[in-house]
Amino acid sequence: MSEKISNIAKNTSYFTFALILQKIISFSYFIIIARALGPENLGKYYFAISFTTIFAIFIDFGLANVLTREVAKARHKAQNLLNSVLAIKIPLTALSLLLVIVLINLLDYSQIIKQLVYLSAICMILDSFTLTFFSVIRGFHNLLFESISSVVFQLIVLFFGLTVLRLGFGLNWLMAALVTGSVFNFLYSTALIKLKWKLKLNWTLFFQLIRKKTDLALIKLIIKITIPFGLFAVFQKIYLYLDTVLLSILAGDKEAGLYQIAFKIIFALQFLPMAFMASLYPAFASYWTHNKKQLAITFERAMNYLIIISLPISAGIIILADKIILIFKSDYTAAVLPLQIIMASLFFIFLNFPIGSLLNACEKQKINTLNMAIALMVSIILNFILIPKLQIVGAAITVVATNGLMFILGMRLVPSIIKYQPLKILSTFFKAMLAISVMAALILLLKPMLNIFVIIILAGFVYFIVLFLLGGFKKED
Repeated sequence: MSEKISNIAKNTSYFTFALILQKIISFSYFIIIARALGPENLGKYYFAISFTTIFAIFIDFGLANVLTREVAKARHKAQNLLNSVLAIKIPLTALSLLLVIVLINLLDYSQIIKQLVYLSAICMILDSFTLTFFSVIRGFHNLLFESISSVVFQLIVLFFGLTVLRLGFGLNWLMAALVTGSVFNFLYSTALIKLKWKLKLNWTLFFQLIRKKTDLALIKLIIKITIPFGLFAVFQKIYLYLDTVLLSILAGDKEAGLYQIAFKIIFALQFLPMAFMASLYPAFASYWTHNKKQLAITFERAMNYLIIISLPISAGIIILADKIILIFKSDYTAAVLPLQIIMASLFFIFLNFPIGSLLNACEKQKINTLNMAIALMVSIILNFILIPKLQIVGAAITVVATNGLMFILGMRLVPSIIKYQPLKILSTFFKAMLAISVMAALILLLKPMLNIFVIIILAGFVYFIVLFLLGGFKKED
C-alpha cells in the first residue's frame, strides 16, 4: 500500500510540475506570437486551431478515459483494449478529417485560412493517437514520460516558432512549427508503447476486427462505457472553442484575435484547479464509498481553497487589465474590457472543478454531462445574439453567464449527495472579499507609481496577510 501511495505521489508531482512548466512556456510563446502577428493574423492562426480542436474530440470521444481506467483494472488486457480502441478511432479519424475539409470549404474562407486548417488537421490526427498511447501508459500508473513529453513538445514549438518569426516566414510555417511538435509527440509515444511496454500497433485493425465476433463484442462494450464521458468531452470542447470560431465568422479575424488575449489568460490559469483536483478526485471517489462525512469535509475545503485562490487573481487582473494588455503591444488595447469581463468568470470556473469532480466521483456523470449540454446550448444562443451586436464583448459576457449557469446547475445537486455546511463556504467567501477590498485599494494606489510585477507581489502579500488575520485560513491550511 505504501508503495502505491508513493507512486501516486510521484506521478502527481511529475504531472503537476510539467503542467506548470508547460503553461509558462506556452503562455510566453503566445505573448511572443501575439506581439509579432497582430490581432488579425493572430485571429486567423487561432481560428484554424479552434476549428480543428472542435472536431478532434470526435476522434477520441472520451476513449482515452475509458482506456486508462480499463488498463488500470486489467493490465494483461492492455493489448486487446488498445487494439479495440484503434479499431474505433481509425474510421472516426477519417470521418473527422473529411468533415473538416468539407466544412472549411463550404464556409468559403480565404486560401491562407484553409491551408492553416489543413496543417492544424495534421496536428489534430497525430495528437489524438498520441493521447491514446499515453492513456495506455497512464493505465500502467506512469505519468513520468507523458510529463516529459508535454514540456519537450512546448520547447520544440517554441524553438521552431521563434525561428520562423526571426526568418520572417508566413503563417503557414508558424503552424508547421506546431505540426513539428505533434510529430515528435506521436513518434515518442509510439516508441514507448512498442519498445518499453512491448505492445503491438496494427493500423489495419479496423478491417480485421469487423470479421471477429469476440473483438466486436469488446468494441461494443468500450463504446457503451465511453458514451457519457464522450458526450461530456464533446460538449466541453465545443463550449470552449466555438466562441472563437463564431467570432471569426460573425465579426472577423481581428475580433477573434483580440478575444484570444482574454481566452489564453483565463485558460492558462486553469492549471491551478486542474492540478489541485488531480490529487483530490481519487479521494472523492474513495470517500464516496467508504466515508461520506470525510467526503463532505474534503469538498468544503476544496471549495474554500479555490475561493481563496480565484478571487484575488480575478480582482487583480480586472484592475490591472490595461497594464497587462500592454505586454501584448498597444494593438490589443481593445481587448482590455473583454478581459475585465471574462475574468469575472474565473470564480465560477475554479469552483466548477470540485463540483464536477464530486458529481463524477459519486456516479452522477450523466447529470454532469447534461449540465454541460445545457450550458453549451445557452452559450450558442447567447453568442448568436450578442456577437453581432457587441462583438468580442458579447462573447466575453457569454463566458461569464454560462460558467455561472454551470455553477448553479452543479451546486443545486450537491445537497442530495453530501451533507455539507454551506455557511462555512459563504464565510470564507465574505472574508476573502474583505481582504480583496484592502488589496484593491492598495493596487489602485500603487498602479500609477510601480511596475506591474512589483504591484502583483505586494498585493498578493497584503491579501493573504489580511485574510489570515480575518481567519479565512489557518496555519494548518
